Amino acid sequence: MISATRPRFHLAIPVDDLDRAAHFYGEVLGCPRGRCDTTWIDWDLAGHQLVTHLHAGAGVAATNPVDDHDVPVPHFGLLLDVDDFARLADRLRAAGTDFVIEPYLRFAGQPGEQWTMFLLDPAGNALEFKAFADDQQVFATT
Repeated sequence: MISATRPRFHLAIPVDDLDRAAHFYGEVLGCPRGRCDTTWIDWDLAGHQLVTHLHAGAGVAATNPVDDHDVPVPHFGLLLDVDDFARLADRLRAAGTDFVIEPYLRFAGQPGEQWTMFLLDPAGNALEFKAFADDQQVFATT
């Protein structure tokens, strides 16, 4: 049974170049580096364990239309507060990030209103970062 405290997630993803992954996750995103070996690196993604494993075959498998944008699938990311979202967007722009979907306000004035942005890591894995001004809207229904 899962405890009442919020558990941390563990996610392992394929990357085709550990040095490029280390630059992106460590320098661009600013994730602290954990244990590593010649074929993998652990990252602290806001208290969650993200592991980049050297393996061909990363990338987006499909897209799904959401709010007039083609959302890459699969994808993963974090729910941030609005200020942290804005700081991360600025950091990513300063790093010259090519966004799949530029930061914007999705579902404006509707249930689930959120800031969102999508980008790819160097191996083609899709990441989404989002922020809700009202945390009660995270699981809002229409």
